[in-house]
Amino acid sequence: MATYDNVQEAVDVLQQLGLKEYEARCFVGLSQLPAGTAKKLSEMTDVPRTRVYDAVRVLEAQGLVEIQHSSPQRFRAVSLSEATETLREQYDSRVDRLHNALDDIQMETTPEESSIQEVWSMTGSTAIENRTDTLLRGAESEIVLVIADESLLTDRLVTKLNDTDEAVDLLVGAVTESVRTTVQEAIPEATTFVSGLEWLSEGHVDTGETAIGRLVLIDRSTILVSSIVPSTGEEHAIFGEGFGNGLVVIARRLMSQGQFTPDS
Repeated sequence: MATYDNVQEAVDVLQQLGLKEYEARCFVGLSQLPAGTAKKLSEMTDVPRTRVYDAVRVLEAQGLVEIQHSSPQRFRAVSLSEATETLREQYDSRVDRLHNALDDIQMETTPEESSIQEVWSMTGSTAIENRTDTLLRGAESEIVLVIADESLLTDRLVTKLNDTDEAVDLLVGAVTESVRTTVQEAIPEATTFVSGLEWLSEGHVDTGETAIGRLVLIDRSTILVSSIVPSTGEEHAIFGEGFGNGLVVIARRLMSQGQFTPDS
């Protein structure tokens, strides 16, 4: 039986996918019935009966609802598999249109612009993982990745690392021997090591202090460092590039001291 929370979550997600509130509520209502009239649907969803007809017409046009032209009219939702596939195609189409539109917009730049001392911040594991993917894909000679929080060793990251070009040196570090073993088993072509940076994860569970999540150094010229907020689990990151960037310089100096490199 549907619970209020499940119904509300479904309505919220459908709105995020582009449906208006009444359309989302009508679709979720019909998903709970073999078929229903406008009167029944209005009673279930609290959508005014006159607005039910408008909402159902939109849903039919989008391929989400079928209408039986009886008296009174009866409506039913398409199967869950059909609905999700239809919504996925619509969503993908919108994303493609957005990409094409933004791709055609020319960025204004000036000759004196330089990112040499710039450091940028970003929030959210999805966005940070997307940036990590981009960095890994662009590596030409070397990838150094230190995983301080084992939860960040996702299947997606493992797949991306295993796809690393053979010409690129891949070094993956962990803060404990057990995590290093896990990394070695998951990414057999990587050179793995236990990082000497104990402060990456020390005591954050007990003290509530923010701890480092991941460090990514690409071609010794681009660095991403993320942190995990213990109370929320939210990931934040800073990102910098360029051989003269202070953040990158610090990372390279740590490497020169043997902090990031495996035992020889």
